Parts: sequence; C-alpha cells; structure tokens
Amino acid sequence: MSCSRRSLPFQPKTSYCFARSNAGLWSGKFVISGRRREIRFALTGLVLASTLAAGAAEAAPTRYQLSIAAKPASEALIDLALQAGISIGGVSACAGRAPPISGRLTLREALIRLTASRRCGFDIIDAQTVRIRPALTRPAREVPPPPAPPIRLAQPAQVSELLVTATKRAVPLDRLPASLSLVSADQLEATGAIDAAGAMRQVAGVTMTNLGAGRDKILLRGLSDGAFTGRTRSTVGTFLDNVPITYNAPDPDLRLADVEGVEVLRGPQGALYGAGSLSGVYRIVTRQPDLDRFEGGLRLLGAWTQSGSPSREAEGVINLPLVKERLALRVVAYHELQGGYLDDVNLRLSNVDETLRVGGRAALRAQITPDWTVTVSGAIQQLDSNDTQYTTPGMGLRRANRVRETHKNDFGEAAVRVRGAGAWGQFESSTAYVRHSFSSLYDASAALSLYGSSAADLGVFEEATKIDMLVEDAVLTSPDEGRLQWLAGAYAAWSLERSPSVLQVRGATGPRPVYLERRTDRVTTLAVYGQTSLELGGGWTVAAGARVFDIDLRTSSNVQSPLVGQTRAFTRKDQFRGWSPQVTLQYDLPSGGLVYALMSEGNRAGGFNSGGISAPAPSRRTYQPDRLQNFEAGAKLRLLDRRLDVRSAVFYDLWNDIQTDQYLGSGLPFTANVGDGRNIGLEIEATLKITPHLTVLANALLNAPKVTRVNRAFATRVQNRLPGVPDASLGAQALYERPLRDGLSLLLTGEGGYVGRSRLTFDPALSPVMGGYFTGRVSIQLKGRDWRIAAFLSNPDNTEGDTFAYGNPFSFGQVRQVTPQRPRTLSILLSKSF
Repeated sequence: MSCSRRSLPFQPKTSYCFARSNAGLWSGKFVISGRRREIRFALTGLVLASTLAAGAAEAAPTRYQLSIAAKPASEALIDLALQAGISIGGVSACAGRAPPISGRLTLREALIRLTASRRCGFDIIDAQTVRIRPALTRPAREVPPPPAPPIRLAQPAQVSELLVTATKRAVPLDRLPASLSLVSADQLEATGAIDAAGAMRQVAGVTMTNLGAGRDKILLRGLSDGAFTGRTRSTVGTFLDNVPITYNAPDPDLRLADVEGVEVLRGPQGALYGAGSLSGVYRIVTRQPDLDRFEGGLRLLGAWTQSGSPSREAEGVINLPLVKERLALRVVAYHELQGGYLDDVNLRLSNVDETLRVGGRAALRAQITPDWTVTVSGAIQQLDSNDTQYTTPGMGLRRANRVRETHKNDFGEAAVRVRGAGAWGQFESSTAYVRHSFSSLYDASAALSLYGSSAADLGVFEEATKIDMLVEDAVLTSPDEGRLQWLAGAYAAWSLERSPSVLQVRGATGPRPVYLERRTDRVTTLAVYGQTSLELGGGWTVAAGARVFDIDLRTSSNVQSPLVGQTRAFTRKDQFRGWSPQVTLQYDLPSGGLVYALMSEGNRAGGFNSGGISAPAPSRRTYQPDRLQNFEAGAKLRLLDRRLDVRSAVFYDLWNDIQTDQYLGSGLPFTANVGDGRNIGLEIEATLKITPHLTVLANALLNAPKVTRVNRAFATRVQNRLPGVPDASLGAQALYERPLRDGLSLLLTGEGGYVGRSRLTFDPALSPVMGGYFTGRVSIQLKGRDWRIAAFLSNPDNTEGDTFAYGNPFSFGQVRQVTPQRPRTLSILLSKSF
C-alpha cells in the first residue's frame, strides 16, 4: 500500500491513509501517535481483517507470529488474513483442508504451506494484498489453452519456497544451517532419475559404488570405508520417510516412484539419527494420500542399449479419496526389466547381467480430528540380478566365469505414522516393521585349494542375510513462534539378523559343502535426543543438541569346515553406550541467505568376527566402535538479483578407529579397524537462472582424504588415502524449457559429470587405480498439460571407464576386475496423468 498520511482535523495526533491496490482491493490504517498504537484494516468483500499491534513502525513486519489449526483451506486463509493484518481475496478457490502452521513465518512461507496441493495458487500484489486464484484448469474448447507450466526447479528465486524435513521439523531450505541438498520430484522427472544413482548425480559430495542394482553403498563427503559390505553399520543412514531401512546391508535401491523428492544431509548426524549416520543421511520422501482429489498417472518406458538387450518399465499411481476430507488411499506399483550388456564366453551366454525390479507402495491416511492424522503404509520391492557386472581387462564387455553370480535383494516395510499439532507444538510418532533379505552367489573355484579341494573342481559360494527390524521414533517439537525453539525425541529399535553362508564343491560325486557358517546377531538400541535453538537478536541464532544411546549386541555363530577338520561354536555379547553432540551458530544475512558454523559427531558400534577357515586371531576377534568429528562452515547466498543461488561448505573431519569390511585370502569376509583418518574439503552447489527459459545447475566436491594412523593389528602398511574417494568430482546440468503453441512446451536437458581417480581398497599392493572418467546424459521432451513424451540418451560418448566397484572376492587380487559404465542407451518415455 502506498499513500500519504493525513491528520484528522479534530485529533492532530491521529493520522490516516487509504489506498486501492492494483487488484481493486481497498486497505488502509489509522495511526494514533500519542498512544504509540496502530490499527490496520483490509476490506475485500470476502475478508474483513483487522489487527491491533504495538509500535509505530510504518512498514509491515517481514515475519508474522502465526498459529493456525488444521481446517478447511478457505478458513485457514481467513485466519491468516486476520492474524497478519492483510487483505486476502478469493479464498473460496482453495479446496480441501490445510495443515496446521505456527511460528514466525513470512507471508510467502505461510501461503505456500496453506495452498500446497489445494488446487489453488496465489499472487502477492503488495505487502498488504494477496489474491487467491484457482489452479490452472482445462479451458473451454473455444479458448486456446495456456502453455504448460514449466518444470519447477530449485531456482534461486524459489529456494525459500522449498521445505525440508530431514532435521525432523519443516524448515525452508535457505534457512537451514546445514549442508543439505533437495532433489525435487520435478527435477527427478526432468532428468529421468528413477533410483539413488540417478538422483545422486545431481548432488555434491556423493560417491556410489557400482557393483550393481541392490549391491551398492552410498558414500558422502569423501568418507569411505571401502566398497565391500559386511558387518559394519552403513556410513550413510538410508530412510524411507522417517523409517531407517538399512543397518549393515547394501542399499535396497528402492525405485523413486511417486515421491516428493529426496533429501541428502551431509556430515555426521549422530545427534538426531544416531549410529549409522556417520557421514550423513539419504532420505526418500514419499507422496502422501490427498484427502480431496482423485488423481492418477501412468508411465511407460522402453530402452535400447548398444550391444545389449532392451529394457522396459511400467509404473502406475492412483489416489482415491474414500471419505471426502477424512480418508484417502494412495497406491503406486511398478515393473522394471533392465536389459543386460555383458557376455560370458565360458557359459556361452549373452547379456548375462539382466535385472528385474518389481514393487509398490500403498498408504491409507485418515484425518481423525482437524489436528490429528494417522497414516498406515506399506512398501515392497523384489530385485533379482542374473549376474554381476564386472569384466576382465582386454576382453571388452566380456568375461569367463564358470557359474552365473546371481543376486537378490528383497525389501518389505509396514509403518504407522501418527501426527498431531496444536498451540503446544507438533508431535509425530513413526512405528515400523522392516524385513530386508539379500543374497549373492559367487564362483569360488579360485580359492578351493585353501579348503582342501582341487582347483579343478567347481566351487560355489552362497551368502544370504535376512534382517527383521522393529523401529519406534517419537519426536515432540515446540511451536515455530518465539525466540526459543526445541525438539525432544525417543528412539527404540530391535533387529534380528540371520546370515548363513555356504561354500560347496560341485565335483563328479555331486555337491558337497566344504565350509558352512550359521550366524545370528541381535541388536537392541535405545536412545533419547533433543535440540534447542535461541535467536540472539541481530540475525544471530545458536543451537545445540545431543543424543544419548545404549546399544546391546548379542552374536552367536557355528562354523563347520569338514575337509580341514575345523568345527567351532561362538557366542559373545557386548554393550556400547555414549552420546553424540551437535552445536550450530548461524547468522541470517539482511539480503537473504545465511552463513553458519557447525560441529557434529557420528559413531558406529563395534562387533565380532566369527568366520574363516580357522578361528580369528585374538587381535581380530572383535572390532571397536569408530567415531567421526566434523567441523564445518558454510554459506547460502542469493546473488545477481536472486538469479544465482549458491550453497557451499568447507569441512574438516577427524575419523578415529575407522571400521572397514575386507576379505581374507580365502574369500571370506571380516571386519577390522584400519586406524585413524582425516578429510578436509570443499563442497559447492550453484543454480543460475540465465534467462527465463534456461537454468544451469552445478556441483563439485574437492577434498583430500588421508589415513593418519595405521592399526598394526590390521596391517603393517596401508595406502595413505581413503579408498574410492577422488580428489575431485564435478557435475553440471542445463535445462532449457520454452512454451510452444496449443498448450505445449519443449524441454531440453543435458547432464555431465567427472569422477576423479582413486583406489579400491586400503591395501597398497592389491588396490588398482580406478576412476578418471566422464558421465553424460541428454534429453528432449515434449510436454502437454497432462502428458509427456521424452527421449533420453545416456552415456552418449559410449565411454567405459572403471567405476568404483569390485567383482568376485574369491578371485580378487588374482585377476584384475573392471566394472565399466553401461554402454550408450536410448530411452523413450511416455507418461499420462489424470
């Protein structure tokens, strides 16, 4: 509102002004100077809002103290007008219920939360006036349809509109004092990313192994304990919404079907997430059932790989409101066949590494009261790979094995989430049961002489793991209002892991076992955690938090090795207690953005070794907990008239008693503490909106990981670097979208990346140099209002490279093993929403 002040003739200390906005809405204010009180009002014909506020400030505050309960969206918008003292017109355009909001929010932040998924949008006319408008609908036939809306990316002008919840409360991305990346659903769709590997290409500081679907590990910020997966807890916590879905298992590689996006929180998160988040958190945020709207979609894809077999995908989703504004069901299902491209000359088979992924999710959401919801959900996925994807140098995309090295990774989850909010704050409880089963088969012929058998025989090693886990995580957060904010939580988990393994010799007399282990691990975890933050004034905020934990481990094992006369039983237990702190100091810049300093810790519990032809030596019977301390300073800036958004952090990490999974000469796994290490580095992400149609995104990680102390019980000498971590990794994307006629738009995308050189393991003698290769992907897409057709070309240069992976643990060190990129692949995508 712009107007000049006038004094009332009968009261010189009282002034007034009136103005009419561009939207035709009248608003004004009276100022009683003597009493230092101000009355503001706004009249729209739909809303009459007035507020009495202390102070004589002429400008409206940039943040409003709000407390709005869950209610119909139109009523919530009226409450916003009343509490913020502004004019809001057209509130009836919003359908459905709005979530509760509370705290100090900007007008834009409040409007985003209240109108999201309510089939309406908003225009902020000025500081005092907002117009609510319906979402774009299909126009009448005689009116040309408007251009399809552009892909919503994390552009600089929209960063404050992106909310993330990886820190267990909703926070705008640009106000979070931590190194966090959000890959939104729109960005996943634009780039054709359907799994962790596709999403992680767009994030700074991420390394992934390339062993194959369902076998991989995610590594953050150059903190690598190696490519192998064994008894150690994962360094990165993987979550499906609020539920941890891995313990010491490879990533289940869940398809990113019908998700809001993925959040990647870098650096140790022991204060909030506990053990297993040593270097960060990877979180999949699923779409929740919509209580008011029927919708669905279908996605079909066909792909052709050079010198490989074709691939195909089908994915469907449907949202069904069962009782309007009270009960809704959302279901997604998918079927994916990824064609192979490697040949086995011994077996005389082509394209042996074919992978099938089938799964789905269902969620039933009930609005019990205006402020309380209960969501019951389930997820399932079955992943089957017909063979591994490594080759032998000099043979191209071929190798010579004696058996097919299959892999299975099956995942299931059932969860109940209860959420409530009020003037007292917000409460959320997540209860879940997770079952994760995975198994691998290897050609073990190269190591048979160690088991008392002839190398001429065929050896087959099969390992299988089944993990059952019960989890409860409950957290209470304070209202967002006020200078002091806090959260408090309690966590409990119980897991049972059964991991039998067997090595068989298949000779002329039939198969016979030469090694057999049956192992069981029971882990109980209890923890309480909390965090509080205080606004000090002048843009400064300080926060501190901690987690206190108690982990109880019980392990039993029975090993039989008949040919060498070794049979032994093993039963041990141990308890690990401790705490993980976190302290943050941040300064909110007047121009937007922030700078921050952070100290945090992460840890992993210890455990026991039981396998091997002979009993482990005393120095290797146990492995100790490891701990990571992180010191970090970062900045989130908006530059060039908010067209450039930069998020960066420098970090210094100290890692004590690094745990690593390794293999004995017999091919059997064990876990050890390799020693101490440190890493110093810089990670940066930037988004530049060059023109209204062209956006460029870039990311980079520059670091110098180093082993600073060697544990002599592990080895007398190791290479002086952490394995699999290049000094530099870079990535960039360009997205160009231009509206066409008749409601169409054209989208062009391009991705490129570089992965520097590194070594595979800690062993300087058996650690080949890998990396030093480029990745690429381009696409052209034509979009209508409810359909899309796209063509993607992956690895357009058809480069092979040598990715971070290994092949067979029984021949590792005897035969060089290389894992190339997937050859050039063309994909055609059709999608339709309704």
